[in-house]
Amino acid sequence: MDRLLELLSQNARLTTRQLATMLDRPESEICNQIDAYEKAGIIRGYQTLINWERADANKAFALIELRVTPKRDRGFDEIAQKIMQFEEVDSVYLMSGGFDLAVMVHGDTMQQIAMFVARRLSLLDSVLSTATHFILTRYKDGGVVLKTEDENDERRSVLCD
Repeated sequence: MDRLLELLSQNARLTTRQLATMLDRPESEICNQIDAYEKAGIIRGYQTLINWERADANKAFALIELRVTPKRDRGFDEIAQKIMQFEEVDSVYLMSGGFDLAVMVHGDTMQQIAMFVARRLSLLDSVLSTATHFILTRYKDGGVVLKTEDENDERRSVLCD
């Protein structure tokens, strides 16, 4: 993998000057390369990773496994395109194994996610079954450690009592 892409995936806030220094290349070359990556669709966007557990916000996340019937001549693409349109959906992946699609979703509460699955996602044509797994604690996300051993998690102590 291109070292520039690796650095940007680790920290998109690095300036072109910092990247040029780290890669021992001229800043203009770095700017041109990033522009070329964006135009080619290799870089699709820039995102901030937020530790919602520390923010003063109600957020719930879930991984939903879907078994679906692929469409003739379109395979899994058609159902994946439909699922991607829901605002609750963060990610959609075609998987191997016991289910076909993995869908990462968010909501304000677990109940809101459950209602999304029951009233919208599971009713789509082609969806045979769903299995919802609520995310209780994110320890590491996108290569970034969000929770260390030092941090106390009240939910965990309640579960262990």
